Amino acid sequence: MVRVVVSGPDGARLPITYSGDTDSYVKLLLPRPGSGVQAPFDPDAVKAELDPELWPVMRTYTIRNWDKERGQMALDFVVHGDQGIAGPWAVQARPGDAVQFFGPGSGYRPDPDADWHLLVGDESALPAVAEALAVLEPGARATVLLEVADAAEEQEMPTRADVTVHWLHRDGAETAPGIGLVDAVRALDFSAGRVHAFVHGDATFVREVRSFLRFERDVPREDLSASGYWRRGMDDEAWRAAKKEWAAAVEADEQAHAVTAGS
Repeated sequence: MVRVVVSGPDGARLPITYSGDTDSYVKLLLPRPGSGVQAPFDPDAVKAELDPELWPVMRTYTIRNWDKERGQMALDFVVHGDQGIAGPWAVQARPGDAVQFFGPGSGYRPDPDADWHLLVGDESALPAVAEALAVLEPGARATVLLEVADAAEEQEMPTRADVTVHWLHRDGAETAPGIGLVDAVRALDFSAGRVHAFVHGDATFVREVRSFLRFERDVPREDLSASGYWRRGMDDEAWRAAKKEWAAAVEADEQAHAVTAGS
């Protein structure tokens, strides 16, 4: 993991509006290596001048921390050596480098009226989970299930709430990301009362956990934030193209359950 702090030029405040939602995210525009493009650039002009294989890429990242005093945001990057574009960019980033982004957008913040909270995710969800735990008030209760590569990838999750964090480690296993999380959620001893759930990460496990919570634990749709941040075997462009199909499959799960329940 590499953390990059982004400010305005020369350390000025970023000219953005931060909602306070704990899953706030931005979409970075990163030049492809070898394209000759350097930030700042006009995306439309670049697309008009270069072949598509040289166009900048867009990568989505959750804001790990918003410093309201300085107007700066911290972004955490999962780095897989020299693979990809965003990870190597984060490793090489230096003070004064420019980066462009859209946003932020958002959609989730822990409901203070819930009886307890369930947060489930892989590495890609760590920033949002950490931010959610940071805003929970004393007396709030939360169960957290997180999957990372190994014990060295665990992070501190400061909170004032009553929180139990379970770390799952792949430890080199070639299993699909999040499979252990599916089993762990199923094995949970669910507390009484209304749960507000957050399930994000690889799309395959997210759909399975979502289905379990919706149809076996009867968690209402409005009390469940579940989304595939990514999908194994796909880069961001491919996943954005496939995500509508994934969302349609999730909706089909809902319709199938409604028919079964109605019959």
